[in-house]
Amino acid sequence: MKLTWISPWTSRRPDGEPTRPGAAPWYETFIHALPFDGAPGFRTALFLAAGHNIYTPDDLDRSDLIVDDRPYAGYAYLGIGFLRKGERYMDTLEVDVGIVGRHSYAQDLQEEVHKWLGNDEPRGWANQLGDELALEIIYERKWKLLKTETGGKWGFDLIPHAGAGIGNVAVYANAGAEFRYGWNRPNDYGTCPIRPGCEIGRLPDEGSPDPGGGRYGLFFFLGADGRAVLHDIFLDGNTFEDSHSVKRKPFVADFSAGLGFALPDLKVTYAVVYRTKQFDTQPRDEQVFGSLLVSWYY
Repeated sequence: MKLTWISPWTSRRPDGEPTRPGAAPWYETFIHALPFDGAPGFRTALFLAAGHNIYTPDDLDRSDLIVDDRPYAGYAYLGIGFLRKGERYMDTLEVDVGIVGRHSYAQDLQEEVHKWLGNDEPRGWANQLGDELALEIIYERKWKLLKTETGGKWGFDLIPHAGAGIGNVAVYANAGAEFRYGWNRPNDYGTCPIRPGCEIGRLPDEGSPDPGGGRYGLFFFLGADGRAVLHDIFLDGNTFEDSHSVKRKPFVADFSAGLGFALPDLKVTYAVVYRTKQFDTQPRDEQVFGSLLVSWYY
């Protein structure tokens, strides 16, 4: 789960000064004080995020340590980030800080949800990773390599991306692309499952009177993302103390397919994601999960 608030776009005049000096809202003042703001001709936005991740082995009924499956782990975090968009590409810089371990309260949340749903109680949380303060710094760039209209408001986009992350949560480099086709597609940089560096909310078009851009649209998308992974705390275990771990795969890939629709003040997408094997002794050769994204513009 991840909740994100994204500010409106802001930009600088050709002389390099903010567009509204002396009367700018707090987020513009903050953005323009940072070097990530960039040169005139770019538009910049700030985002704030709060997230919570839960990881468990395949068999929730066992209370003993399952040595050949991934550790129980939770991760609660807060993030701040910046978007910078030019004519053909967009940069994302995100910094997340949080905690991995018992005081992420993943155990409490999962146990309560299972009670509400009438599911079996997960019994192995005594084996979860220990508490560890967490830091992630992520950078990613997306390009609009193709943006083609085929007539009648139909068209397609090809949006490649590449990035990297560093910190005690994960160290990796990634690259991939998304192909999108539909009617009156949103003017954004695609759709992706919850992951750092992928804040791509459909921000208002320049000069649009409507918060969401005033567009109705329907589209489908295909995506792929490959990662070379040097460290993953949820598989490698705690960084500064001994804990349960498994032998991580150095390369992992996600393949996704989904459908979305856009209203003037709302965008909803749903994707099915296929993830390749992440560690040698993984009980299943792959993971398949759904990803739901709801964006509201005001």
